[in-house]
Amino acid sequence: MELYLDTSNVAAVRRLAPIFPLAGVTTNPSIIANGKKPLAVVLPELQEALGGKGRLFAQVMARDAEAMVDEAKKLRAIISDLVVKVPVTPQGLAAIKLLKSEGIPTLGTAVYGAAQGLLAALAGAEYIAPYVNRIDAQGGNGIQTVTELQQLLKLHAPTAKVLAASFKTPRQALDCLLTGCEAITLPLDVAEQIVTTPAVNAAVEKFEQDWLAAFGVANL
Repeated sequence: MELYLDTSNVAAVRRLAPIFPLAGVTTNPSIIANGKKPLAVVLPELQEALGGKGRLFAQVMARDAEAMVDEAKKLRAIISDLVVKVPVTPQGLAAIKLLKSEGIPTLGTAVYGAAQGLLAALAGAEYIAPYVNRIDAQGGNGIQTVTELQQLLKLHAPTAKVLAASFKTPRQALDCLLTGCEAITLPLDVAEQIVTTPAVNAAVEKFEQDWLAAFGVANL
């Protein structure tokens, strides 16, 4: 299982990398825009925050296939082993095929249906990113979409992986993992909720209070 953070916040990655068993960091144009740092600056900073380990993902902005390929090469000039995110549009599918032929790994993003995700995998995408919460928000079933996509990939494109995205709660992420999802990317707030449960903090404080009352110190 691969765990990613979906962010461009370098300080947060540096803080959480020692805590989480991270496989890397994913970004998208909105995340980069919110951070107000150009890709040429923030991607090397994220790589350094990960300790030089893990995969980075960044997305093309062009709408036609040839321009997407050109942008993919520009991204790979910044980080040589970067995975290029390509929206699964008709032109995106064409770009994924072209990039596959050149040995450039891709992630098919903005996936709202299992069939759409399968097409990206058959075109050559290494990862497929269904938008779990956004599917729910449109009246669909994000977890069901992940389940169906998992089954389709197993049958028809076994070298591709689901990298589920768009989470609002830890429960959504857990439900994805229970389907057998091989990779997920978490926004910072969801990642931090997993390790900052109030009940856990209360239990630790109670242990400390009891120990301090008995022995007069708060350590061993």
